[in-house]
Amino acid sequence: MSTFTSTLPDELLAQLAETANKLSLPKNKLIEKALRIYLNQLTRVEYINSYKQMNDDVNIMDMAEEGMVDYLKQTEL
Repeated sequence: MSTFTSTLPDELLAQLAETANKLSLPKNKLIEKALRIYLNQLTRVEYINSYKQMNDDVNIMDMAEEGMVDYLKQTEL
């Protein structure tokens, strides 16, 4: 594991210390969990934006519709 040093505004550091104390967690673990959640949310936003872009792409929509027709044919017995 690597060491990371940073500076934080005093009010944020106080809030971090208070929250870590309430949760009985070391501050570094709270920061680690919060950063993981934040990075996960950024990834989700990227996916959402890519789906929105595909929704506006006529070629992608055509391919999706063709794929659905093929899928339905395969499921018909």
